[in-house]
Amino acid sequence: MVEISVIICTYNPHPGRLARTLAGLRAQTLPATQWECLLIDNASTPALTLPPEVWPNFRVVRELTRGLSHARRRGLRETTATLCIFADDDNVLAPDYLAQVAQLAATYPRVGAFGGRSLPEFEIPPADWVREFFELLALRDLGPQPIIARADTPLRAYPRGAPIGAGMVLRREAAVAWLDAPDSGLSDRRGRELTSGGDNDIVLKLFAAGWSVAYFPELVLTHLIPAGRLDSSYLARLNRGIQKSWVQVLARHGVCPWPSMPAWTLGLRKLKAWLNHRAWASPAGHIRWQGACGHFEGRAQKAGSPALPATPTTKPWCQ
Repeated sequence: MVEISVIICTYNPHPGRLARTLAGLRAQTLPATQWECLLIDNASTPALTLPPEVWPNFRVVRELTRGLSHARRRGLRETTATLCIFADDDNVLAPDYLAQVAQLAATYPRVGAFGGRSLPEFEIPPADWVREFFELLALRDLGPQPIIARADTPLRAYPRGAPIGAGMVLRREAAVAWLDAPDSGLSDRRGRELTSGGDNDIVLKLFAAGWSVAYFPELVLTHLIPAGRLDSSYLARLNRGIQKSWVQVLARHGVCPWPSMPAWTLGLRKLKAWLNHRAWASPAGHIRWQGACGHFEGRAQKAGSPALPATPTTKPWCQ
């Protein structure tokens, strides 16, 4: 039985970026006999086929129900590996990524989910104003020290250092807390829809089940960013979807610091935010305003859970 399974969930992937992802896996220092790769084809058209020059323990699995969470669940159920790594079809793992995962999992047996640095490789240089929105693109570097959120401390906000989906490592024993739980109904990437929330749902379910989560700087991946993802209209839609689902996932897990709001107030709130952010004046202002709209929409849709004295790790662009 292999120790590690790399699960790549994809929908109509870009051939060049997927090839880079697979080349990064072929360059891993961990012997190929100790790990496998599952490429989960989430209803691509046409269906994906086995790429040339693959290695042993490589499989393509087709999941017809669209949605990133569905694809991830299928991947977890297709393997018996002790450790599972979620990689996107535009992630290039550093050559020692899998070897580092094996060592860190042995060193920290109560950490159920962890990740590391996600550093960009841009197809074109980003404009200076885009840097404010790097977090939306699943880019992050939390510094040279590990960050461990221990599950034996009260959860009053989203755990600092919790892994993002790109490069997330799940211990199979811990993943059961999410895999076997009833469907939360939270939105996640589905086809070309720019919704999210699945990563956060996994982390919070594991944390509630008594597993710690962590950031380890030894883990490094390169995130390939095409020019289209630096477009202001794309970032605006992305920010709106992320901010909406952020409120919803926190509310589902009882750690949302914002109260519900009546749906009839949305129009006025959005107008006020449009003025406050000067949405007409710059791309950054428009993107911030779209984030505020998503935040308000999330609060209008969530059940009326009480507000908690918590500070979220992701700042909503609202007033």
